Amino acid sequence: MIHVEQNILVTGSSRGIGRAIADTLHEAGHRVVGHASRPFPDDSPDAPAWDLVDADFGDFRGPGSLWAEALDLLDGRIDVLINNAGIFAANPIDSGDAEWLAAWDETMTINLTASAQLCRLAVLHFQAGGQEGRIVNIASRAAYRGDSPAHWHYAASKGGMVAMTKSIARAYASQGIYAFAICPGFTMTGMAEDYLSSRGGDKLLADIPLGRVAMPDEVATMAAFCALDAPPSMTGAVLDVNGASYVR
Repeated sequence: MIHVEQNILVTGSSRGIGRAIADTLHEAGHRVVGHASRPFPDDSPDAPAWDLVDADFGDFRGPGSLWAEALDLLDGRIDVLINNAGIFAANPIDSGDAEWLAAWDETMTINLTASAQLCRLAVLHFQAGGQEGRIVNIASRAAYRGDSPAHWHYAASKGGMVAMTKSIARAYASQGIYAFAICPGFTMTGMAEDYLSSRGGDKLLADIPLGRVAMPDEVATMAAFCALDAPPSMTGAVLDVNGASYVR
């Protein structure tokens, strides 16, 4: 299918799923601005072909700063927002009270609040321009089936992302603003590799009927579909990419 060139912001795109999404959209001829939590060396052989902006989502000012810089790079118009940035760090319940709460707050701030800030800015931007717009939120299988005893905060943040996506879809569909969520299971990124090795990879893989974890390009295919091709009547949809390890 031939698409009109779209201006697209992808968060958490220095590696893994986000990098695959940004590369896929760039290669399809769209203007992409990516995001990393820290500067990407200009002389790195892995430097992307699209613009990459660094912003710290642990700082409440980070998402707004990213949005403003992306708007500038994209000549004042963003058509699609893809929220992919997130962290996945263990937070055992027997940690100290202050330590446990700090870890909870950090995950919520980066995984959910930053995404909410950007969704708000995107909706306001679409409304101000009288334009159609799309939001694609990369959530997780954990939003529905939960996660390990040390990852309550991660599951809760992704459950919140799904609920937020549905709320946006219901609120703004009549204005041509569409929202979709994608829920990957384990995906072959650095984050998943560490988790698999720490919890016994073979045992976890046995819980995936497909027999393997998803690849980043598989999630990117779904994200690109939602960003470009999904019919408006699909707004509010939550799509699973988990090898049938959790079916709803």
